[in-house]
Amino acid sequence: MKKIMMLGTGGTIACKRGDSGLKPLLTSDELLSYVPDAADFCHVDSLQIFNIDSTNMQPKHWLVIAKAIEDHYDAYDGFVICHGTDTMAYTAAALSYLVQYSPKPIVITGAQKPIDMENTDARTNLSDSLRFASDDRSHDVNIVFDGKVISGTRGKKERTKSYNAFSSINFPYIATIQDGHVIFYLDDKKNCQGSPLFYHKLNFNVALLKLIPSMGSDVLDYMAEHYDAVIIESFGVGGLPSYDTGDFYKAIEKWISLGKTVVMTTQVTNEGSNMSVYEVGHSIKKEFGLLEAYDMTLEATVTKLMWILGKTTDPKEIRDSFYHTVNRDILWTLPNTHS
Repeated sequence: MKKIMMLGTGGTIACKRGDSGLKPLLTSDELLSYVPDAADFCHVDSLQIFNIDSTNMQPKHWLVIAKAIEDHYDAYDGFVICHGTDTMAYTAAALSYLVQYSPKPIVITGAQKPIDMENTDARTNLSDSLRFASDDRSHDVNIVFDGKVISGTRGKKERTKSYNAFSSINFPYIATIQDGHVIFYLDDKKNCQGSPLFYHKLNFNVALLKLIPSMGSDVLDYMAEHYDAVIIESFGVGGLPSYDTGDFYKAIEKWISLGKTVVMTTQVTNEGSNMSVYEVGHSIKKEFGLLEAYDMTLEATVTKLMWILGKTTDPKEIRDSFYHTVNRDILWTLPNTHS
């Protein structure tokens, strides 16, 4: 029987209703009491790390979670993290970079309704997560939610209320869980053997700018004074406005001259970016050598940059690391893609 550690961090799954609304109050031991059938296929120990609404989740919390996994890694066959849904995709992506190539499964789950409610998805999600973590074929960081298994770098919350809240973006589901059975679509544990790589540092100074029509480039000028990297969410397949003033060109030139990192991505959820298609993207990318997220999710792009900048400031190393695939985060690696 597999030995699993369940880590409690709070979130809706652990909430109870108070005077001001739902608040995480249930402990990890209390959560386990709602899934007694899990004892039929695994032994579970629990550890309460913190108990917060995931809106309050920060990079410092990701480092705490990763350290807890590292400290207990040799003693357990897998890990399940109970987490709020609002920032779950960010945490799953961050853990994919902080704990790489893990032959043991690290599962993140949560719920749209508290576990103590009569009608809730929480008990199913927690039971499914423990079952997936107990499967010999499971490995690396994944989200388990609504019977679906999603790579940790590919998850995105697309619905605020429905039980099928999460989707896998630009990548297939890893598996599904039905009637107590795990059905794998990608059974590739043979490619993930040996010891995992643990990382202990993130650079939090990463900003996001979502373009809207008529936005001025002075926002980028301000960000350059406060951040080490910026991700620009542009329109369609990607590009920057070429207004008559040329301000965006000058703003990017300033970022590059300061030795800071600029990554271009798209506001469109599916199918990714390709700045080479239109002049508004091709020219500025070629001149300044901007990084491009391509098929990566925003959550993976943000957390990958934090991880990379936490270990290097060298532009070539940043570029090489950004385009190196980790836990299925980027597939677009065709020749000349990165020029």
